[in-house]
Amino acid sequence: MNAKPYVLADCDIPFLKGVLEPYARVQYLKGSEISHCDAARADALVVRTRTHCDERLLGGTPVGLIATATIGHDHIDSEYCSRHGIAIATAQGCNARGVLQYVMAALAALAVRDEWSPADRTLGVVGVGNVGSLIAEYGELFGFRVLRCDPPKAERNPQDDYLPLGELLPQADIVTCHVPLNRTGNYPTLRMASASFFEAIKPGAIFINTSRGKIVDDEALIGALQSGRLSHAVVDTWNNEPDIHPTLLSLATFATPHIAGYSIQGKAAGTAAAVRAVSEFFGFPLNGWYPPQVTPSRADPNITWERMRETMPRYFRIEAETQRLRSAPSAFENIRNNYDYRTEFF
Repeated sequence: MNAKPYVLADCDIPFLKGVLEPYARVQYLKGSEISHCDAARADALVVRTRTHCDERLLGGTPVGLIATATIGHDHIDSEYCSRHGIAIATAQGCNARGVLQYVMAALAALAVRDEWSPADRTLGVVGVGNVGSLIAEYGELFGFRVLRCDPPKAERNPQDDYLPLGELLPQADIVTCHVPLNRTGNYPTLRMASASFFEAIKPGAIFINTSRGKIVDDEALIGALQSGRLSHAVVDTWNNEPDIHPTLLSLATFATPHIAGYSIQGKAAGTAAAVRAVSEFFGFPLNGWYPPQVTPSRADPNITWERMRETMPRYFRIEAETQRLRSAPSAFENIRNNYDYRTEFF
């Protein structure tokens, strides 16, 4: 009889403990502390972004699957994995509605602060995947004029209404980024938000980044805020996490520790996707598993801007989260790992 497969998992992935144990030997470790020695015992890894899965970690190990409970996978060396037959599974789309509600919380708070309504503003969505498409959909529902930029999609579907970045930036009062981190290829996004990006942006615009910190040149963003080119920045993802730029932290209107997608339903969906990947890989009977303690979210396509704005403080106070990070920036990782997940309400 074959031994049960050995699964090494990030201990901060919620709802996971006890699920795989009937079928596998499972060890839980801090994601940032998983070592090559640990991986040398593992048939599969279940991780988050804090585990860098490259040759240093994986070389010569029996790992056959990396299941990440996140939508992003830039922490995984996909080329190395492809060459060595290591399967990769992500949780694409799991946190889309959580990020939607984070962005709308930020905009609702800024609308009150600066006394504007959606009908007065143009919302530019850069990257129209699972998250960006929801932002655009609800932006139009709430009354914004919405512009979309997604070069890969524009190339595949030239008949659709996508704008080049150079045309979107001068028109948009709000620019919100939802792109993957691509270091190479036809559509690189590494330091996409550069000095030239902010020189092209509409004066007084709001800039929001909830995608990846490395798509932004910190010095360029700081310069745009200090010069008044931008009226506000909302920053959830940072360069060099958890050692974030103190000047950018002080200048951003809202600043949070990479928790935009941290809804309880988003986390449940991410863990469920990882469990499903492990189940399919090893033949466990867990393909339909979902955390029983979590009620799945239900979309409310008829919610209005006014009702959303009035209801949001019951679920998420972005000002309070900003103050929490500013008061203890060195606690970035602790705040993130111990975050009280929000409930999605639309």
